Amino acid sequence: MQILEYGTEFRIHIDYNHFRKRNLSAVKKINGANFDYKDKTWKIPLSERKTMIALQKWANAKYFKIDTQTPQQLGEIPPMPELETDVPLSHPDGFGFRPYQEKGVAKGLQLKRFINGDEQGLGKTLQSLATIHAAALRGEDVFPCLVICPSSTKINWKREWEMWTDRKAMVLESKIKDSWHRYHDIGMADVFITNYESLKKYFVQSIPKKGARRRSSDIVMDERINILKSVIIDESHRCKNPSTLNAQLSLQITREKKWVILLTGTPVVNKPVDLFPQLAIIGRLGDFGGKNRFFSRYCEGGRGSANLKELNYFLNKHCFFRREKNEVAKDLPEKQRQTILCDITTRAEYNKARDEFVKYLEESGADDAEIAKKMRGEIIVKMQALKKISAYGKLNEAREFIKEVNDSGEKLIVFVIHHAIVDELKKEFPKAVTVTGRDKDFEKQRSIDAFQNDPDTKLIICNIKAAGVGITLTASSRVAFIEYPWTYADCVQCEDRAHRIGQKNNVMCTYFLGQNTIDEDMYELILQKRHVANTITGANDSIQMDMVDGLLGMFKK
Repeated sequence: MQILEYGTEFRIHIDYNHFRKRNLSAVKKINGANFDYKDKTWKIPLSERKTMIALQKWANAKYFKIDTQTPQQLGEIPPMPELETDVPLSHPDGFGFRPYQEKGVAKGLQLKRFINGDEQGLGKTLQSLATIHAAALRGEDVFPCLVICPSSTKINWKREWEMWTDRKAMVLESKIKDSWHRYHDIGMADVFITNYESLKKYFVQSIPKKGARRRSSDIVMDERINILKSVIIDESHRCKNPSTLNAQLSLQITREKKWVILLTGTPVVNKPVDLFPQLAIIGRLGDFGGKNRFFSRYCEGGRGSANLKELNYFLNKHCFFRREKNEVAKDLPEKQRQTILCDITTRAEYNKARDEFVKYLEESGADDAEIAKKMRGEIIVKMQALKKISAYGKLNEAREFIKEVNDSGEKLIVFVIHHAIVDELKKEFPKAVTVTGRDKDFEKQRSIDAFQNDPDTKLIICNIKAAGVGITLTASSRVAFIEYPWTYADCVQCEDRAHRIGQKNNVMCTYFLGQNTIDEDMYELILQKRHVANTITGANDSIQMDMVDGLLGMFKK
């Protein structure tokens, strides 16, 4: 039960639990009790204060005095600082910091415990690791660093750390769960990376049985968490519910850490209460007057919102910053690409098909150039089968990604090849529209119009052949490939459904690659051969055959 005291009345919210019937009976007996169907609360006159005090004790109810009458405190939010010290970062392609990213690092060095709320696609990963790296260069004790992230991004985090800095990063695995800390002791790891679901495995000594855990302090943590000097938590909105294990373990791991960085493009998914556990994780609730003050001043006890301008001001003053693409457009290229490496869920099926393909190549004498040329049609079919198995194995990661992009308020264009993948996505996202070879022309146009004009149509699933050319989808600046075509030219054609006249933002293109699958080899070859791509007329058969030859060479290895 929750009792809220406003300036004009009390409001009571009764939880759906095994005390509901008892509590409901008690509230109905109070003089003047009236149920508000809109707010789903009982309204009680202020004259019943003594009854409310007695009820709070009897029901062990949460009590909040809602503060919406005090004038909001507002002030000028200072500009983002300039980075005054050099932070040497290296990238194999010669890329460096963009100006707004330098300011993000400078702000991070000032705050130490903060939330980077930059819009998706602005490089929060780079800014966070650069902040920790820069702090170390200034003499701060920040290693070893722990990165907590979604499962699909663990490998990418490792690559980013090792690509930009000279730090050694390690993805935690079950076989080292009792010895992971020693890798730092002997100089083999500066950064440890794990996903939310594995926190219990590596950092918990014991945990109460289900139903007996009431708060995070009930969990007995492994003492080795004390060797961690800094923590980065990616997609921190996954901790928005304080009763979840994700939130409670993150809170325990970050307790008393001087450097804690949260990354999320959607810090508030529904209401201001979503911020509460994230602020607790970075140890910043004190800047807002503590838990009770935060709930009563900004959350109406957790069920609403109030004083939002003041909340925004204090967030930006103490522990938060956010930039959107339209603010930093001059610093961005017109088009960006990123890859997400997935540990496919169809590994056993894929390995079996791969081994059969390799055996087929050996037994059929495909080493001979003339024979291989005659067999290319069958070889392509078998390669497509491998791609399809990999695509199925990437669906879990793709679903997570789609939800996160749509939850942030952005629209998304998803490209696939197989109708079966379209069908699987439609099961999860029934409101999505499609442009595929199975759709009639008027159905395709209806889908395009809905995506372009209806704010509630946030996802369009496109077959590469049906939607790769000739249509405009500029309502979104986000493009994702769960499957992709044979050539760079065809990739560009698909990307350019969003990257064309009418597009107001830079376009971010995300490619899902199955780890240790044909995806990785194919994507590498696509990039290698992009100089032969005809971006005007698309791919031709000779280019596709060239790709097949390259993939055959990789399989022979």
